[in-house]
Amino acid sequence: MAFTLLSSPLQGFTDFRFRNAFQHYFGGIDTFYSPYIRLNGKFKIKQSYQNDLLSKNNTTLEVIPQIITNDAEEFLFVAKYVKSLGYKELNWNLGCPYPMVAKSGMGSGLICKPDKINTILDRAHSETDILVSMKMRMGYDNAEEILNVFPTLDRYPLKNVAIHARIGKQLYKGPVDLDAFERCISSTKHKLYYNGDITSVATFKNIQERFSSLDHFMIGRGLIADPFLPQMIKNDTTVYPEKRWDIFEAFHNTIYTQYDDYLSGPTPIKMKMLGFWEFFSQSCTDPKKTYKAIKKATNPFKYKQAVLAIINNERKLNA
Repeated sequence: MAFTLLSSPLQGFTDFRFRNAFQHYFGGIDTFYSPYIRLNGKFKIKQSYQNDLLSKNNTTLEVIPQIITNDAEEFLFVAKYVKSLGYKELNWNLGCPYPMVAKSGMGSGLICKPDKINTILDRAHSETDILVSMKMRMGYDNAEEILNVFPTLDRYPLKNVAIHARIGKQLYKGPVDLDAFERCISSTKHKLYYNGDITSVATFKNIQERFSSLDHFMIGRGLIADPFLPQMIKNDTTVYPEKRWDIFEAFHNTIYTQYDDYLSGPTPIKMKMLGFWEFFSQSCTDPKKTYKAIKKATNPFKYKQAVLAIINNERKLNA
């Protein structure tokens, strides 16, 4: 059965610089979602959001913009903005699990409020012709919350509902709840996409076999931890390319250079790359030792030395 792989957005990671480099060196992703636009009550699109969605920065891949909000006016404002850039779809984030977001009634903290969801969807469908899709958790406190909101969602012609098979309170801890996800399939008329813990070819196959009626799968953290994963899933192989670490090195150097040009000073680039290495290290032979070496690199020169040493070590171990 043919299937589609999508990149789940990660705030602070999967912007256009990462997406373009990923597509160039690895491939395997059919559609990318942009990290969410958040207005915070100010009806102004931040420059970083603008840059992320400009067509000139997304020439080689398909991107769907995303918004996080609990306000209809904000939704309509962003819908109008993304339409002006040529986008036909806006994805609404009801999935973000972080407490500061959820407790302000956004992301996964909004799933327990069907009336508010209904108000926003009603206005989105009556005051704009943007195609709306959803990115959700199964709830914040419990997995019943999404079941209670499905009747509301079923009133509208949503493109799809992508569900991360955890509740918000879990953040990313503990296992995904596949039983709860399965209940979702029979509880809505909408097309569902699966998201959550696709971290290897084997886990993908298990999920694909269990949910044989699904043909869209989202990869989030697993895509950063192992950038080769989507293409390996597509090729149905667990064998890495022969020049695996050469490819990774070229990819790393590309994003490092671009973020270094964009960010000002050694501290921001160090923090940016440290965030990436929390994921990258998971594909290394000794993740803890790898991450520790990056953390100890106190300036750009030492950082580059540490990266080269890590990659050379992996080349030897995997020769």
